[in-house]
Amino acid sequence: MHIEIITPDATLFQGEATYVFLPGSDGSLGIMKNHAPLISSLKKGTLRIKDQAGKEMKFEVKGGTVEVMKNKVVVLAE
Repeated sequence: MHIEIITPDATLFQGEATYVFLPGSDGSLGIMKNHAPLISSLKKGTLRIKDQAGKEMKFEVKGGTVEVMKNKVVVLAE
């Protein structure tokens, strides 16, 4: 699935991944391929992405919003 992490200053990540872990405001979210459509707010915490090679990347976010639709995840982060 395609992932984009965007902040007001820059695009932090854009590419393919097999798994995304997000600090949702109502609890942690794990997103994998073919996930149901979703829009959620995010709270302060660590966002983790596992790429297709199995490498995990971590990003600290102060909050934001995530949209999941048709194997595309867009994170608008603070």
